[in-house]
Amino acid sequence: MTTAVQENETLAAPKPEDLAALLIAKERPPRPGALSTSATFGWRAVLKIKHVPEQLFDVTAFPLMMTLMFTYLFGGALAGSTEQYLQYLLPGIMSSSILMITMYTGIAVNTDIAKGVFDRFRTLPIWRPSAMVGYLLGDLLRYFIASVVILGVGLVLGYRPAGGVAGVAAGVLLLLAFSFAFSWIWTMFGLLLRTEKSVMGVSMLVLFPLTFLSNVYVSPATMPGWLQAFVNVNPVTHIVDAVRSLMDGKTDGGEILWVLIAGALLIAVFGTLTMRLYNRK
Repeated sequence: MTTAVQENETLAAPKPEDLAALLIAKERPPRPGALSTSATFGWRAVLKIKHVPEQLFDVTAFPLMMTLMFTYLFGGALAGSTEQYLQYLLPGIMSSSILMITMYTGIAVNTDIAKGVFDRFRTLPIWRPSAMVGYLLGDLLRYFIASVVILGVGLVLGYRPAGGVAGVAAGVLLLLAFSFAFSWIWTMFGLLLRTEKSVMGVSMLVLFPLTFLSNVYVSPATMPGWLQAFVNVNPVTHIVDAVRSLMDGKTDGGEILWVLIAGALLIAVFGTLTMRLYNRK
């Protein structure tokens, strides 16, 4: 009987002051910092890989194919044996393969824009560049996986870095740092161009001459003089020289400094252009 009476009773309306105490009077949470929001967007990029593992194809199968193909196609002709050629090739093929897959950052940005995801990001009370920085932080994991795959295949085939573990680790870290800076070029194109096919087309148009007209596969000394002039100023040549020197145990401070300065300039120039396009998009 008591229960029935209680169920029929009308609940009293909440008092305005009680609602105010719940909704207004409490202290608002602090605004998230730049590092926190960038890390969150980076984790979002990693989760996308978890849910769509096919995205790892370009950082596993592609580097593996490139390493095996060039080692066995050109090793005997250029160096007399595949194992000897591999000592020269592997730092270069690692650098060129990772620089090639940086273009997928721009494709991912362009895809999210087409889906309207960035419209939501721009309404959030966060540090504005964090969405872009998050993309690049997430892609660093992909670059690291590609480095491990290439290095693992190289060790199985007979690559023996004279620089040891320290030299290899330093070379990979330098390559990842430069790739982070280099990726800002493709974020700009991802915002500038209308479709992901356009981003891929422009990226390949830039990357193929840079990676093949370099010292990745052969020494520039074997090339004609007019081609050497281009190869010697090619940024890919400098990053390959720096990584190769670290992994070979013959550290070239001048090339390493060049790579660090070039990376800083890439971030300053293309990072600024990217954010201007992002704010106006």
